[in-house]
Amino acid sequence: MRKRILHTLGVILFALCLSVPAFAADAPVGSSMGVRGAPPSFQDAPAAAPQQTAPAPVAPLPQQPTAQMPAASEAYVLGIGDRIRLTVYGEEDLSGEYEVSSTGMVALPLIGEIPAANGTLRSFEQAVRTKLSEGYLHDPRVSVQVMNYRPFFILGEVSKPGSYPYVNGMNILNAVALAGGYTYRADKDGVTILHASDPEKKERPVKEDAAVAPGDIIRVPERFF
Repeated sequence: MRKRILHTLGVILFALCLSVPAFAADAPVGSSMGVRGAPPSFQDAPAAAPQQTAPAPVAPLPQQPTAQMPAASEAYVLGIGDRIRLTVYGEEDLSGEYEVSSTGMVALPLIGEIPAANGTLRSFEQAVRTKLSEGYLHDPRVSVQVMNYRPFFILGEVSKPGSYPYVNGMNILNAVALAGGYTYRADKDGVTILHASDPEKKERPVKEDAAVAPGDIIRVPERFF
């Protein structure tokens, strides 16, 4: 009897051993329930959505300072030696480049000489427009711009005093450099300028960073020890 009981228990244990792999084989591959208590597989986890990084803000480019052109503004006073371009729209024969003569006039085809020196660009435009309207053109459109400015002058204690071509944006220090620099006798604190557009025609003390305009006269005095 004892042997029969032991034999029956052995058969039951053998059958249980055979049933374990069969149970595991029935579970789907990659399932988190394949083995009880086993951690979930990485394949079962949903794929993480890619993170979208916001584009880095682009810093605005620094704006370059635009050079002012006081000599080309409407308030610029024309003078002897200025070279201008006159445009009469629709009239190629009347358009062209002209120079203010030593008498302060500009000689134009068809209408003759027009006063220019000591007047602004806009006043010269108006004078040409008025003259063309007197029996030549109906409602003429006129534009004037400066092509080459008259020179400025620098006198006194610089290496090469004289007249020099004007460069837009020039100041006293630039003018002295063009003239070869100061002499050893120069009084740098006593520099004066006579602006061509000054109605009083008076020399005024200036610093080295003061602006220079076409036709101006700069004077560098001698230093006394």
